[in-house]
Amino acid sequence: MNYKIVVDAMGGDLAPEEIVKGTLDAVEKDLGLEVILVGDTDKMDMASIETSAGKDRITVVDAKEIITNDDVPTTAIKRKKDSSLVKAFDLVAADEEVGGLVSAGSTGAVLVGAFMKVGRIKGISRPALAPMLPTVKGDKKVILCDCGANVDCKAINLHHFGIMGNAFAKSMLGIENPVIGLLSNGAEDHKGNELNQEAFALLKEDENLNFVGNCEARDILSGDYDVVVSDGFNGNIALKSAEGTAGAIFSILTDGIMNGGLRMKLGYLMLKPVLRVVKRKLDYNAQGGAVFLGCNKVVVKAHGSSKSVSISASIIMAKKLAEAGLPDLIRKGIERDVQQS
Repeated sequence: MNYKIVVDAMGGDLAPEEIVKGTLDAVEKDLGLEVILVGDTDKMDMASIETSAGKDRITVVDAKEIITNDDVPTTAIKRKKDSSLVKAFDLVAADEEVGGLVSAGSTGAVLVGAFMKVGRIKGISRPALAPMLPTVKGDKKVILCDCGANVDCKAINLHHFGIMGNAFAKSMLGIENPVIGLLSNGAEDHKGNELNQEAFALLKEDENLNFVGNCEARDILSGDYDVVVSDGFNGNIALKSAEGTAGAIFSILTDGIMNGGLRMKLGYLMLKPVLRVVKRKLDYNAQGGAVFLGCNKVVVKAHGSSKSVSISASIIMAKKLAEAGLPDLIRKGIERDVQQS
């Protein structure tokens, strides 16, 4: 079944221009893709949509209100009924042919809207925000689950993150038996705080998971893991640390090249193709968004500063996950867990 994807055109720092561009690009790349674009038609580039090659596969729904990062998420979802995000979620919830939603808007509002409008999969104790990150092994990706949706967790939450991450890796990456690690302060089995040790035991006992033990933060991007499970507090720190380190390295390199004289500049010219590849791998705009795992339909949260290339990748990701039946795979994983316990 081909699923339609709803896109929040007004969410994000660069909306609606980059959102519209990304939508047009996604529809052009995937000829089986249908998109419902929700936003203020007075602010959107309607001419580009109406003259695009894929115009017959794009439906535009007008919405005059916008939920911003300054709004209280729960209040905004309840009161801003004419906002692009609320209207988008209403469409996802009401239409069986809609497989998912993409938004670069407020993370809190997307999370609240997903639960209030779309609903949580029965048996899932907590949702998880799961981005795909690059690794040192070529095009191989690793899923970090959770990276910020849950600051305080219990062991059962981390176990469910493992189940959901496992289903995500199978659906998106096509990995038959994903390798799963638990983020900890050491690789040895006995390492970690009380929460980690309890979660370690639950993950290890689950025969349906290929759990290989603890993973140190320095090894998240090693390519040795397909899924790294974490509570949202430590997962977010790990993610931001990786982003910050990558940015710092490029700043140091740039400073060294600019102030290092002719030899440094010549060296840069020789290494420029390699550095371009590294920069592209580390650029979040080249990746799809993070997925809110645990909802009855696919919900993809794109980075707030996403450009069109990231929006396009997020839309195509949402369609792929919907068609792969990600929510059903998670549902089956939870049902197996209940039967075994």
